[in-house]
Amino acid sequence: MKYIVLRDGTRRELKPTEIMGIINVTPDSFFAGSRADSAETAAARAEQMIRDGASFLDIGGESTRPGALPVTEAEETKRIVPVIRSIKEQHPGILISADTYHAGTAEAAVAAGADFINDISGLTFDPEMIPVCARAGVPVILMHCKGTPEHMQDDPQYEDVVQEVYSFLENRVQAAAAGGIRRDRIIIDLGIGFGKTFEHNLALLKNIRHFDSLGLPHLMAVSRKTMIGQLLAEKNQKSKDRLPGPEERLYGTVAASIYAYTQGIELVRVHDVKENAQALHVYRALAGEQ
Repeated sequence: MKYIVLRDGTRRELKPTEIMGIINVTPDSFFAGSRADSAETAAARAEQMIRDGASFLDIGGESTRPGALPVTEAEETKRIVPVIRSIKEQHPGILISADTYHAGTAEAAVAAGADFINDISGLTFDPEMIPVCARAGVPVILMHCKGTPEHMQDDPQYEDVVQEVYSFLENRVQAAAAGGIRRDRIIIDLGIGFGKTFEHNLALLKNIRHFDSLGLPHLMAVSRKTMIGQLLAEKNQKSKDRLPGPEERLYGTVAASIYAYTQGIELVRVHDVKENAQALHVYRALAGEQ
């Protein structure tokens, strides 16, 4: 069983497949159901997610959907720090990741109680990220992203997407370790939808076990993403004339979470905790793995 070492030195075992609930303190994240417009709304949503089965919460203050414009570090910090502090005060046992690629936001988030840093750039966008995370002693989630959110979907190209993403993550793990981040504080994420076509995303998910050789816990984040809509469009009408929107992608997301479990993935990051938790519970029970 894989594990992660928390800031206080606690060894936290990760068994397939735990749930990370998404809370976006943003006005423009791609799925409206994930948005919280205040610390109070976010705290209430966190309470419900914990009750529904989340063992992790991911708090973000900047939309990184395709085409999204960046927000300032100061604005992002202002959005997420009160939320993290409020949730931690009410639920000290929940593990919180701060979804940011800004070192200043990361530092403030950890001071407010964040347990993890979830960086879509694999700690590449801000050169201070590695030293900040190393000093803080918190686990990090290293994700692959080709380009920046504003332009990453313009025309992403790869010779071999599986090998190129693997090499990127391998290199970023080495860079993080060289900068003082312990290997047992690293989780990987393939970055589905971040600078990748439908075919690229599908190839990565079908070959997800290829990344086992990195020997690290794995976060899969496909909840309600465009790829789910594309798969549903293929099934429903053999055309992509009308792509099912984010609000129509719940059941496809649940199916992806079950797939993650069959592949031994430690974490799934989802918008809908209750539905995914119930599906995983039933699947485990029927498979005799409870």
